[in-house]
Amino acid sequence: MSVNKQLDDLRAGDVISKVPHVTFMFWAIKIMATTLGETGGDAVTMTLQLGYAVGSVIFLVLFAVLLSAQVASKTYHPVTYWAVVVATTTVGTTMSDYLDRTVGLGYIKSSILLFCGVLIVLFVWRRATGRIEYEDIYTNKNEVFYWLTILVSNTLGTALGDFVATDTGLGFERGALLFGGLLVFVAAANFVTSIPTSLLFWTAYVLTRPLGATLGDTLTKPHTEGGLSLGRITSSLVITVLMIVAIILVHGGRKVVHRPSTGSQR
Repeated sequence: MSVNKQLDDLRAGDVISKVPHVTFMFWAIKIMATTLGETGGDAVTMTLQLGYAVGSVIFLVLFAVLLSAQVASKTYHPVTYWAVVVATTTVGTTMSDYLDRTVGLGYIKSSILLFCGVLIVLFVWRRATGRIEYEDIYTNKNEVFYWLTILVSNTLGTALGDFVATDTGLGFERGALLFGGLLVFVAAANFVTSIPTSLLFWTAYVLTRPLGATLGDTLTKPHTEGGLSLGRITSSLVITVLMIVAIILVHGGRKVVHRPSTGSQR
């Protein structure tokens, strides 16, 4: 789409965004994607015993290929978009585990480091474009910052989920309940406070990753570690099917066009 065409669309009040409208089902699919990232990433690094470094390289290549397809598209394509999200969660899982366990940073240090990374990306985004978006992504600059924020936040979420579940002694199930409760709190803040919705969105986005991490570990870890001892590969396949069904039900294979959200500009 040319710049002139984008300006014409803006004047007309309609924008073809390259990301979905944020609804309840958006968050449901996002949580499934983050859970799949945990089980899928662990399936490659642990079940297939490829290791964190090799797993990170594999998923980084996959992420680069899928992101190229997403950036090259002119409109929002549900399958491509959610494939990239899943890729960021698997990359986040393997990269976080590599930093925590192979490099030896540990969950606390890596969580602090990655949290600072998210803040830096958001700060630079705000300085470069004037505001932080989450729905109306139709310029290359915003899209680059959008996916960079997602990649770093999903890596942070993995480390944060592991820290809460293991280092604090809460375990995977109670960790999942904690992050689920925090998400409810953020959702309520959207209605009862004047906190910018862009800030609330990215806060919720970060929280869905440790929620998915703890849910994924609850499914796959052995009973002795507080999990259900389900297979990582089987769990990943089941979650993938559920995601596909949800995407079909929500979008029906149609491209999504929506007006700019006033909330993302608060």
